[in-house]
Amino acid sequence: MLVEPAELEEEGRYYHQRLERPEDAFATSTALKELYKFPSVAAAGVPAGSYETTAHLQFESIEQFSGDITRVKKELDAAATGQDVVLVCDNDAEIERLAEVFAETQLATDGRLSFAAGRLAAGFRVIPPCLEGRGQGRDANDAGNNKLDASPSRPQPLTSRKGGHARGVILISAAELFHRQEIVRRTVRETGRAIDSFLQLREGDLIVHLAHGVGRYRGIKLIEKDAGAEEHLDLEYDGGTRVYVPASKIELVQKYVGGRAAKPRLAKIGGTSWLRQKKAAEQAVTDLASDMIQLQASRAARPGIAFPGDSHWQREFDAAFPYQETPDQLSAIVDIKSDMQQTKPMDRLLCGDVGFGKTEMAMRAAFKAIDAGYQVAVLAPTTVLAEQHRRTFAQRMVEYPFEIAALSRFCTAKQQREVVRRLADGSLDLVIGTHRLASPDVQFQNLGLVIIDEEQRFGVAVKERLKALRAAVDVLTMTATPIPRTLHLSLLGVRSISNLETAPKDRLAVETRVARFDDALLRHAILRELNRDGQVYFVHNRVHDIQAVAHRLSQIVPEATIGIGHGQMKESELEEVMLGFVRREFDILLATTIVESGLDIPNANTIFIDDADRYGLADLHQLRGRVGRSHHRAYCYLLIDEKRHLSPEAARRLRAIEEFSQMGAGFALAMRDLELRGAGNILGAQQSGHIATVGYELYCSLLEQAVRRLKQLPQRDAVDVSVDLPVAAYFPRQYVADMRTKIDLYRRLARIANESELDDFAAEIADRFGPRPEPVEQLIELARLRIWAHGYRISAIHLEDKYAVLTYSSRPQLNELIANGGRALRVADDRSAYLPLGEAVADPAAVLAALESLLRPATADA
Repeated sequence: MLVEPAELEEEGRYYHQRLERPEDAFATSTALKELYKFPSVAAAGVPAGSYETTAHLQFESIEQFSGDITRVKKELDAAATGQDVVLVCDNDAEIERLAEVFAETQLATDGRLSFAAGRLAAGFRVIPPCLEGRGQGRDANDAGNNKLDASPSRPQPLTSRKGGHARGVILISAAELFHRQEIVRRTVRETGRAIDSFLQLREGDLIVHLAHGVGRYRGIKLIEKDAGAEEHLDLEYDGGTRVYVPASKIELVQKYVGGRAAKPRLAKIGGTSWLRQKKAAEQAVTDLASDMIQLQASRAARPGIAFPGDSHWQREFDAAFPYQETPDQLSAIVDIKSDMQQTKPMDRLLCGDVGFGKTEMAMRAAFKAIDAGYQVAVLAPTTVLAEQHRRTFAQRMVEYPFEIAALSRFCTAKQQREVVRRLADGSLDLVIGTHRLASPDVQFQNLGLVIIDEEQRFGVAVKERLKALRAAVDVLTMTATPIPRTLHLSLLGVRSISNLETAPKDRLAVETRVARFDDALLRHAILRELNRDGQVYFVHNRVHDIQAVAHRLSQIVPEATIGIGHGQMKESELEEVMLGFVRREFDILLATTIVESGLDIPNANTIFIDDADRYGLADLHQLRGRVGRSHHRAYCYLLIDEKRHLSPEAARRLRAIEEFSQMGAGFALAMRDLELRGAGNILGAQQSGHIATVGYELYCSLLEQAVRRLKQLPQRDAVDVSVDLPVAAYFPRQYVADMRTKIDLYRRLARIANESELDDFAAEIADRFGPRPEPVEQLIELARLRIWAHGYRISAIHLEDKYAVLTYSSRPQLNELIANGGRALRVADDRSAYLPLGEAVADPAAVLAALESLLRPATADA
């Protein structure tokens, strides 16, 4: 039996390349060919190809049980109607006891209850599988050109050994039935956190070295020198030139991230092109930071509206929010209100993953402005979204005497004239519209706040009008495109940004499944959504056969009504379709990727993405964000053509989006193409070019340095001490086997700035990997030596004859070291000092002990 054969072959190829003599071993592909000569079974979450016979196993979460023993018997009987149940117990004694407890249930009487000893994290239900032979589903003859079979044949249920149809199976633990322990389910969410790109670094990936430029990472190599040994990153440059970077200097190297289209050439060692590119990027970020700081200063100098503190109505409005605010939401609204209460105009960017509460934050800001007697304008990029915002704002503020209206193409000419008149005479408090609001004829009597949804989607003329508004009134901009944390930190002090990274408390993560196109699966999922009075998205991104897909869906679920929308329709027709879906005039919206943004329908909680392997990770995440807006469990099905072979890259992408289905995954996945899109939205197209040249992480570092320099703030104090001693200091392969984990550990160790962090790191290492071997102990001690040396402004330590040579940059600091017990230290000149070692120089342990004795701060323990 082969588990994930495509992944097996890829991993095998990876390890085969790392062998010293790969020619002595069979290639993985050769070994698999030999295995396939025998009868075989393959198990895969995402089948990479087609097989003679395929059984699709579907899994579902199971219901929560009450925990009361009497009620649990009835609940289990009800949940398992027509299904077998396997009860997983901790040991044989528990099996005997529970067999007696459940002996009188219908399950046991029917012979459908069995027991097993073991551990189960969370229970699940296996839906009866279906067998498919070749030629079922889509027309096998048309698989290549993606035509659809108008009369699909149904997969046949598997039959059991006794001749009847196979039943579904429920597996559940006794602990879960009786609530004896906290069951960790996928509904538990962690705060979104951008994953360090080094965790994703693999051999062959592009990197950026601060001094040498763009190269290619070729792995880790242990280099022995004299009595010492240290691991180095092996980097390849133009012409095959190799550069070995010590693990202690890993901070000089960053994974290259430059967007989907960026394909930089490898730099030439000793060439000048990299220095020119880096200097151009430094000049660009300096200009950018200067412009942003000047704009900030000019805004601060202009008088703005200082809104009053919260009134009784405002507190009442905030308290009426039907959900518990997340810490991020509370922090954001405090920042927004604080900005509004200052005399300088507010210009704040509110970022948040889909469904994280940006609209509620905007409504509270709008309420504050209206309550103070000012008008509010809300700009949306599409007519449909403007209509949705109008409904949301009107419903939330229904109990208050505020006048709200929309201004878009859905309004007649007469209605538009009336709205414009009322804005001018001040009788309208809140207007929600599209770019029509930026027209010259729209004048406000007392505008106080402008709320802009997805500003990057507006045209140049609208942006210029908004730029003029920013000078006088408060502006709140919202975007669902995640802003990278590193960019956010780089802009601290020059751009007001609030990030919503935590999912609302009662919001369930979208359950994401990858599956081959299957009629039975589609019918089951669509009817489940319709039975709970919901609606369904079906995304099919080819206009030429979208009608055939509609015909197929109407055959699979004739009970459902279907609306079709795509980008080649007239804009007015498309808007009518979208609005019809909002008004629940039909059950299924069959559309191209135009649904990626602009629709916010809490009632639609199932989405199918056809040919999902053709989409990028960021696109899949954005599409999945259309569902999961309510307290109901939402489902996302990533559908793949039954007959099309799945490339390893596509399979990896689909597994990633399936695995990271938690709320906030827009941040947690660190999907760089999406984040770079967000960076481009803030910084502009010109800066995106520099990001592509030097890489995203280096760009952010240069930007932060420029901001700190222009604001006359001290640069970040990093520990950068070069220590070259004959000491074996590294993570042995048998101690930390995974290369990416090892790189992450080296990266973290290089960033540690004080002894407390180092002690915590050392304790974590022992906890994760066991007792620390001598090379790891010496690695920790060298890190400690660097921290102490940095405190005295020592930049390098190396051996020369029978001396340890210390390179220093501050004579007062060196004098302090001598006064603290370093009287043996001999000062040679204004940058070097020598510590005599005598015969001890031949003993690495004695050298390390002598230096520790010299550099240990007076406050450190002896």
